[in-house]
Parts: sequence; structure tokens; C-alpha cells
Amino acid sequence: MEKNKENLLNTLGAFVRQRPGLEFCNYGDVALYRSELRSITKSRHHAETLINAVAWRDSIAADGIIKASQSAFSGRLTITRTDTGGFKINYCTGQYFPTEYRDAVCAVLSAALWDYWRDGNPYGAKPGAGDYIRDVARKELGRSIAQVWFR
Repeated sequence: MEKNKENLLNTLGAFVRQRPGLEFCNYGDVALYRSELRSITKSRHHAETLINAVAWRDSIAADGIIKASQSAFSGRLTITRTDTGGFKINYCTGQYFPTEYRDAVCAVLSAALWDYWRDGNPYGAKPGAGDYIRDVARKELGRSIAQVWFR
């Protein structure tokens, strides 16, 4: 794996692994709070699976992931290169950071995978390409990820 891509995926992984910082006082009910935690944990699992899926595809470079970040999730996840050769992740919150930041990573990585599969599919730009990509995503990543991130 190219060093830039490895650094970027490690940075994204650290961003995903950070604690969400939910505040119980925003919920007032244990059931609602735990439900939100389950949803956030599910997003973490999706993000980790997508990071692994991107990691072993050599033709998806760091530049492709950065390009995907500019349009996926309304461009709210910003990836910038640092002077030391690393990457910095910034996220502009839409409503509530703890429920969104992992989803933003999922959206960026699924966009990068979509571009990868679009370029290598047998349909080209013809009708049926989207169905092909969704089918590949379902087979390789599982139904739950494909239903959410490859619509």
C-alpha cells in the first residue's frame, strides 16, 4: 500500500475511533441514550469495514479519497495534508457531532469505492452500472453496509 494512503487511512481510523462524547442530559431517557449509542457503534463498524475495503485496493490512492471527500456528505469532512506528510481531518458538524462524524467517513469511503467499481465495471456508463456496483458492494461488504452506503 502506498505510504500516503496508509497514513490517510490511519488518520481516518483514529478519527473514527475517537469517543463520540454523547451527553446524557440531551436524552433524559436511558432507552433513547442507549439506542443512540447502538446507532453510533454500528456506524463505527461500517466505517472500519469500509476502511479495510479501501486499504487492500491498490488502485484507490490517497488523492482519490481526498477527491471523494470534496463531494461526499456535502463536503463537510475535509482532509488536508500537513507539512510533515501526514493528514489532518476536519469535520463541519451539521447538527450533532457524535451522531455524524463516523457517517461522514463512511460516505467518503463509499464514494471512493463507488468510483473504483464504476471504473472497472462491465457496463461502463450504460444503464445497469449502478445495479452492478450495488451488487458488488452487497457481496463484498454485506447487506447492511450496501443498503445504507450504496443506494
